[in-house]
Amino acid sequence: MPNQLKSCLIISALSALYLHSSAQHINIYHKDWIDFNKNGKRDIYEDSKQKIASRVEDLLRQMTVQEKANQTVTLYGYGRVLKDEQPTAAWDKEIWKHGLANIDEMLNSLAYNKSAKTSFSYPFSRHAQALNNVQKWFVENTRLGIPVDFTNEGIHGLNHDRATSLPAPINIGSTWNTSLVRKAGEIIGREAKYLGYTNVYTPILDVSRDPRWGRVVETYGEDPFHIAEMGKQVVLGIQQNGVASTLKHYAVYSVPKGGRDGNARTDPHVGFREMHSLHLYPFKRVIKEAKPLGVMSSYNDYDGVPVSASSYFLQDLLRKEYGFEGYVVSDSEALEFIYNKHHVAANYKDAIKQALEAGLNVRTNFDPPSTYLTPLMELIEEGGLDIKILDQRVREVLTVKFKLGLFDHPLREDIAIADKKVHTPADEEVSLQMNKESIVLLKNEQNLLPIDVNKYKRILVTGPMAEATNYTTSRYGPSNNPITTIKDGIINYAKTKALRVDYAKGVDVVDKNWPESEIIPTDLSGEELEKMAEGVRLGKESDLIIAVMGESEREVGESRSRSDLNLPGKQRDYLMKLKETGKPIVLVLVNGRPLTVNWENKYLPAIVESWFLSNQSGNVLAEMLFGGYSPSGKLPISFPKSVGQVEMNFPTKPAAQAGQPGVGPNGWGNSRVVGFLYPFGYGLSYTDFSFSNLQLAKKQIRPADSLTVTVDIENIGKRKGAEVVQLYIKDVLSSVTTYEMDLRGFEKVELNPGEKKTLQFTILPAHLELLDQHNNWTVEPGKFELFIGNSSVNLPLKDSFEVVN
Repeated sequence: MPNQLKSCLIISALSALYLHSSAQHINIYHKDWIDFNKNGKRDIYEDSKQKIASRVEDLLRQMTVQEKANQTVTLYGYGRVLKDEQPTAAWDKEIWKHGLANIDEMLNSLAYNKSAKTSFSYPFSRHAQALNNVQKWFVENTRLGIPVDFTNEGIHGLNHDRATSLPAPINIGSTWNTSLVRKAGEIIGREAKYLGYTNVYTPILDVSRDPRWGRVVETYGEDPFHIAEMGKQVVLGIQQNGVASTLKHYAVYSVPKGGRDGNARTDPHVGFREMHSLHLYPFKRVIKEAKPLGVMSSYNDYDGVPVSASSYFLQDLLRKEYGFEGYVVSDSEALEFIYNKHHVAANYKDAIKQALEAGLNVRTNFDPPSTYLTPLMELIEEGGLDIKILDQRVREVLTVKFKLGLFDHPLREDIAIADKKVHTPADEEVSLQMNKESIVLLKNEQNLLPIDVNKYKRILVTGPMAEATNYTTSRYGPSNNPITTIKDGIINYAKTKALRVDYAKGVDVVDKNWPESEIIPTDLSGEELEKMAEGVRLGKESDLIIAVMGESEREVGESRSRSDLNLPGKQRDYLMKLKETGKPIVLVLVNGRPLTVNWENKYLPAIVESWFLSNQSGNVLAEMLFGGYSPSGKLPISFPKSVGQVEMNFPTKPAAQAGQPGVGPNGWGNSRVVGFLYPFGYGLSYTDFSFSNLQLAKKQIRPADSLTVTVDIENIGKRKGAEVVQLYIKDVLSSVTTYEMDLRGFEKVELNPGEKKTLQFTILPAHLELLDQHNNWTVEPGKFELFIGNSSVNLPLKDSFEVVN
């Protein structure tokens, strides 16, 4: 056994004799420092005037092997793994008497988990005090007093009881409003801070390329540049509050073969250059530009090597190339999958060894920490893991804790203020605006929308999602906020206009044979016909029908991939019957992924994509339908016409999504549908805009130069509205095949009728670079074309410039 390891084990044995209750007899709290190790003197790691690196090394030298090991594990909070809401005397005998890296989702009253419900989650000040009590235990009752990192989810608002609720990430992506997303990040960070959390697991930077995948709803969309711009603002907003932001899921997680997830092993089939250009691009950008303090490693492999056991991903790229300076936490079971799903480790102990050596800092799973710590300690005692590896992993965790100020101010002192800082009226206004800006108008034939209240006096609201509520609340966001359904929102708004609103559900989201009924159609049952008949009767008596269709949280989300993209169940059958009434139909989609609504697009006059709005969904949607504001959302992901076209995305390689020849020597094509149903960046408005006066500051630039671009936009319609000006660039000739064009700038601007504004974009060298044949990022000389418009297919302005050496 190495001498260094022998010394560490001796220290471990001696530390067992330490009386953890000593803090009860010694005052460890001093004016400007805390005596974490209770030795009566200010050690370097307790001195805020010392450099962080020096403080980390001083603390590391004092730690036993067990204490180091404990800094590499998560304890899931109350209701998940931890059984106690507050510290008890029994904690002195638990494995965390030696400390922990973090405690996840502690006392947050997790949605849909009755065992996690707690009286400590609300009022907000009560929760802040409860986490203080837990932190105080770790400071006072562990030998070195190392504080824990209180982590929590927050992909559409902080995952806490009655925190400010935001719409789903796919909605957030649909806003295309970076300043609004920054405000949302600030809210998440501030609420985390005052509630006592120190690290939020958001944003999700996964690039959704397969709409069958269930977690599309949790992403910002399909384009890496757009995702990077959104994610960057979330990180900056959170971390300006002194709270860490942890990116997920790194890496290449969002393209499982066949769109499958759940029990299926996530199996991405992605080329090396595509991986870097698409799937790693948002992580690279956000890490370099926003400096997040956390990254969550995914549980998939890439080219046969599990990401959570890959030094290429966790060190060569993440730390050396991207400059990451935080700690890496595993997604739940990612470490275990190295052994039991990927089968590249002989046993669990071997999986631990591979993960730590590769660069994983903290293991997370839904079981007690000892499940991991016991084999880890055995591994170390057997000499199977170099103690220097463990030291480095712990060093990286401790560095984050020092950066977060946990060794200077581990306890919140302003407990009562939490009630005034969490979910304020101003926060609710930001949420309201984000919900509004996320709605995408897909079709509006003959300007059926906004609804003319003088023409349509009686309205039928129907469909399975009109009274739905659960989709507004996920297990990764806020819970227990009051919800207004779409039906109630429309009824409440209609009352102010003296309109009559009837309601009939008409059809369920899915039929009893679903999903088998997607491949083996069944006749409508007597019960289904009876439900539809009631809706049809009311539809005939109405002037207008609002059909609220789509998916619930049971058809889309984590482990909810699909094999078809049509409206599930018998919803289309019901829509066909409603169309026979001859009354105009507004289709409101409530869903978390692109759907192949081809019949609906051809035969229904108006279609609205609302995705998964938050708890204000009913009021937000009603106001939009009746013209309270003009829709301004744009699709952050393409809609294919058929599941058989998948993958069908933006950006794409030249001619990769072209049709088939109908004439010529190979002219026997035309055997499949081609093109998008709705393209990336698309979305209509109640007003019209024009683009003009595209100007480039230079026509030639060098590879290291930036380029300024200006363009005018004018509201030429009769209503106030907002438009997203989108800038795309095409590399005309390159040494490797690049995409037909790339999104490289966008800005949302609100204009009154007749108002004109000049927008300015800056093209940076990084916007033009490619990964060449030698795997070097470079800007190649040559011609680049530049396009301006309001979607990836509507680009009325074009110019070009040249990069010269």
